[in-house]
Amino acid sequence: MEKLCNFNHQFIIVHLLLFTSLLSFTNPTPSPTQDEQSQIISRFQEYLRINTSQPSPNYKKSTQFILSLAESLSLETQVIEFVQGKPLVILKWPGSDLSLPSILLNSHTDVVPSERSKWDYHPFGAHIDENGNIFARGSQDMKCVGMQYMEAVRRLKASGFQPKRSLYLSFVPDEEIGGHDGLEKLAQSDVFKNMNVDIVLDEGLASPNENYRLFYGERTPWWLVIKATGAPGHGAKLYDNCAMENLFKSIESIRRFRASQFDLVKAGLKGEGEVISVNMAFLKAGTPSPTGFVMNLQPSEAEAGFDIRIPPTVNAESLEKRIAEEWAPASRNMSFEVEQFKQKGSTQDYQGRPLITATDRLNPWWALLVEAIKKANGKIGKPEIFPAATDSRYFRQQGLRAIGFSPMANTPVLLHDHNEVDRDDLPCEYKYVIQEELELPSVNIHCQNFLNQAEYLKGIDVYESIIKAYTSYIPPGRDSLSRDEL
Repeated sequence: MEKLCNFNHQFIIVHLLLFTSLLSFTNPTPSPTQDEQSQIISRFQEYLRINTSQPSPNYKKSTQFILSLAESLSLETQVIEFVQGKPLVILKWPGSDLSLPSILLNSHTDVVPSERSKWDYHPFGAHIDENGNIFARGSQDMKCVGMQYMEAVRRLKASGFQPKRSLYLSFVPDEEIGGHDGLEKLAQSDVFKNMNVDIVLDEGLASPNENYRLFYGERTPWWLVIKATGAPGHGAKLYDNCAMENLFKSIESIRRFRASQFDLVKAGLKGEGEVISVNMAFLKAGTPSPTGFVMNLQPSEAEAGFDIRIPPTVNAESLEKRIAEEWAPASRNMSFEVEQFKQKGSTQDYQGRPLITATDRLNPWWALLVEAIKKANGKIGKPEIFPAATDSRYFRQQGLRAIGFSPMANTPVLLHDHNEVDRDDLPCEYKYVIQEELELPSVNIHCQNFLNQAEYLKGIDVYESIIKAYTSYIPPGRDSLSRDEL
């Protein structure tokens, strides 16, 4: 009973402190004038017009742009290159109490490539149409969020706000190709340890309805290649255990598993990020000829590649067992080995815990985020697992709390599509498509992709509220607001 009382006492203290933190900034920042809004949109367009598409992003120009903004805001700056030509820009707004752990808002500067012929407007033109839709690669993924951080800081500084905790803003390279030379190296560095970060906000996804989406984890990518072998033979003969037959048996087994997972999503029993997704990426077989393939010869080898995404809440070992025993068994001349994974990420942190951030009442950062969004007149949906991969996984692997959030409501999820835009005027019957992060920059979905400027401006209001709440939070026992006073 004593432990229960202490638990309840701690819970009350945490929530009173959260409430006090929110009350500490009840005076709202005045709404920007029409001229100020135009300047905000103009800066966003300038960033969008910098071509940072893979495989040859112009990081030099984007770095210069970010540093120029930081100078105008009197932020401390640091540029790091763990790999030559791939700069990480770290900005700092020092807090008044340097003993408190800091806050990090992360974004990536690179974007996926685009096919100019498939766009209504130039992908790096940042064109605004008559409905206020901003057409540009990166308008959703994720230059919008990086600039929303900066504009929120601009407003707060203009209002005279002083954070108690230090606030870091990071602009990192190469997220679209895995982040291995960018955020992964930063998260493992002494530079990051010295930043003393306690909570990270990173990218999320747009929402097709009025509710913002918050992500507490993400699926881990496993890129699998399985190989079947068998004796070659004439194309007119029927053989047992030929390479193609064995591979087709595996593909059918995988298809059945995929269907069972997809049925859970279709029935509304699980979200997309809560199931294991398996999608075939390639099929390779046949004997090449000058005109194509030799049609009357059965090949002795056949391969198939699969993009597998695993939620942090499932047993990864059971999936490995399924692969070895059902999808690529040695009894069918399948040569599967664990080493054949092209990319095999971990679903656990360095202490063996699932790579998820707590969303319960004992995580003050989650509660603060929810209340800050509501304070900015935002609505929130059910917490989700991100269906693909982001740089957040590198923070969670270090045991840190990380939350994915991109303030884009009433917006289709079209982050890698043609005509990427910020937009909020699509009809409700529009077929929303969630683009899975295959980390293959050439992949695109054939539909519109954009963000509306009104939605972008609203996101700045939201981040202004979040930054206030996060940088003002003092945990129990660290402030003059003691337990006795409560």
